[in-house]
Amino acid sequence: MARSTKSPAPPARRRAVIVGGVRTPFVKAFSEFTKMDAIALSVVAVRELLSRFPVPRAELDALVWGGVILPGTSPNVGREIVLDLQLPHSIEAMTVTRACASGLSAITTAAAAIERGDADVVIAGGADSTSNAEIKLPQKWVHALAPLALGGKVKPADYLGVLAQLAPFHDLLPTRPRIAERSTGEVMGEAAEKMARRNEISRLEQDAFALRSHQRAAAAIASGRFDEEVCLVETPEGQRVHADTLVRADSSLEKLARLRPVFAKDGTLTAGNSSPLTDGASAVLLMSEEKARALGFVPRAAFRSWAYCGVDPADQLLMGPAIAMPKALERAGLPLSEMGIVDMHEAFAAQVLSVLKMLGSTAFAQARLGLNHAVGEVDTDRLNVHGGSLALGHPFGGTGARMVTTVVNELYHSDRQFGLLGICAAGGLGAAAVLERIG
Repeated sequence: MARSTKSPAPPARRRAVIVGGVRTPFVKAFSEFTKMDAIALSVVAVRELLSRFPVPRAELDALVWGGVILPGTSPNVGREIVLDLQLPHSIEAMTVTRACASGLSAITTAAAAIERGDADVVIAGGADSTSNAEIKLPQKWVHALAPLALGGKVKPADYLGVLAQLAPFHDLLPTRPRIAERSTGEVMGEAAEKMARRNEISRLEQDAFALRSHQRAAAAIASGRFDEEVCLVETPEGQRVHADTLVRADSSLEKLARLRPVFAKDGTLTAGNSSPLTDGASAVLLMSEEKARALGFVPRAAFRSWAYCGVDPADQLLMGPAIAMPKALERAGLPLSEMGIVDMHEAFAAQVLSVLKMLGSTAFAQARLGLNHAVGEVDTDRLNVHGGSLALGHPFGGTGARMVTTVVNELYHSDRQFGLLGICAAGGLGAAAVLERIG
């Protein structure tokens, strides 16, 4: 009997699917959620996710969480969520940090694990509480006091030794947290000011973009569009927070024009066209497609591709999406014109408008992407259709998961097939993903 020379068919590719997502309301730092740290907010989001999508606890394999301002004594927030919710101890949990792309990074890490066959059901997301950012003591204090705190028996003479190390007694006060680039010393707003000047983005353009973000977010809230993704939070003080609190439905160009520049005296970036400091958490449920259907869940979307990149922080710090988004499109085998939704993280209006210019520039495509044509113009009717971080807020580790949830829901409820995400992040990082509706 002759042996067949025909090669066997390759095994069917496992596909990670998104079943759904839930997030807390996003609120201004030092307001309603001041007494709730990142772990507490995360626990609320994951508890509500499991309430709305009741997965048998024994089916949960892992939890991947994103964060930027991690608690110093419990930085593995993911594991703390599992323990606080009294989920099975067997659930493996980890925390990832990729600056403002941490939430998306957690989700794509989960998707990759599912598609490799390492897991079937994973919860992923992220959170941050700017209200609970830890105040850093000067290293002079740490070097002097740590040996006493961590050592054995302390003698009175040891305290005299500490005083000798601290002298001369200046620069001993705790320092104000400052989110600055370690390599350049610049805060993001200063870098965004440079991008605005370099890309010729006017103050009026930035304010108009910010206004549209607030108007669209306000319309989404009024229509109930966010009801399926935002959950109730009851604070330790007994306050019940039902919805995002940063959105300004009554904003106007006139009001925005009266705001003063924040990062440079002659600058164009203000509190109105920059994302605010925010507290919040977002959680997403992912499964293998087979497991989702076996458990009776309806898969809503899957990742067609994702991409991460880095750029020189001293060049244009927040231009990363202009590199990562074309990479994700190329890996998906799709042009920008096929994207029914484009959702970009709005760190600053100037940053988004700069990236949009880059995507529409042939010169940029030739110089930075190795293409002979521009990636394309983004239709404003498809861009951030329900607002973005300028209006909703930006809890660093939670934004990526919020974006994924919003885009997945929009794809599921509309006749659009594909959605493109783009996120800029500290350190000159960029992130992007292409999502595809299922069914």
